[in-house]
Amino acid sequence: MPHPQSAGSWTVAHRDRTAILTALAGVTLLAWLYLIRTAGGMDSAGPMEMVRVRAWGSSDFFFTFLMWTIMMVGMMVPSAIPTTLVYGAVVRGAARRGTVVAPTMVFVTGYLAVWTLFSLGATLAQWGLDRAVLLSPMMVTTSPAVGAALLIAAGLYQLTPAKRACLSHCRSPAHFISTHWRPNTAGAFRMGLEHGVYCLGCCWLLMGLLFVVGVMNLLWIAAIAVFVLLEKIVPHETLPARIGGLTMILSGSALLATWL
Repeated sequence: MPHPQSAGSWTVAHRDRTAILTALAGVTLLAWLYLIRTAGGMDSAGPMEMVRVRAWGSSDFFFTFLMWTIMMVGMMVPSAIPTTLVYGAVVRGAARRGTVVAPTMVFVTGYLAVWTLFSLGATLAQWGLDRAVLLSPMMVTTSPAVGAALLIAAGLYQLTPAKRACLSHCRSPAHFISTHWRPNTAGAFRMGLEHGVYCLGCCWLLMGLLFVVGVMNLLWIAAIAVFVLLEKIVPHETLPARIGGLTMILSGSALLATWL
């Protein structure tokens, strides 16, 4: 018969994990609902198409930035679940010992801050492509050379030591938490930032591929999100990155050869 205290600890842990998963799933679902609605609006000459027929105003920039930010939430929150759960376990353990540790949401907020900054950069990139008349109304690059360059660059990066180094941190949640642990709220936020930076190091060029397949192409958004998640959880650490990298290089080379 299980010890009452052990059973109570298991119940608390189960309830805590359920709360974390529910919160992250809810945020992800809301992000995807927004993306689906926005993509539907584009199909009927939505607001993003207007960016192509006149100069960007402040509202255009804001809503594009908002779109990228919510997209990153929908794509990247699921891949942060393993590390978030480990952080939550540390919070529970500290609570049992009477030690106060910053809530899990502080860690998640730091993580999302990195992707919010990335979204600002992506918005600036989209603005630049639009000004150079290299972006279609559906937010796909109109230049085969740009598309090929993005594919080949993303593929080559998949095979680099920098990619492997960042991926190793993302694939080892317990190791990351133990080696990057910092106390108090500022420390938890910084840990989230650091985890976000490693994830950004894994994925930043993959996100650039959205300019090749369509920034609001929901199928490809989902495909990239699933690929990012698989890179972090499949048993063989480098297999998805290598297969994906070679596929991107071959696709980019074929596109370049067709254009030439």
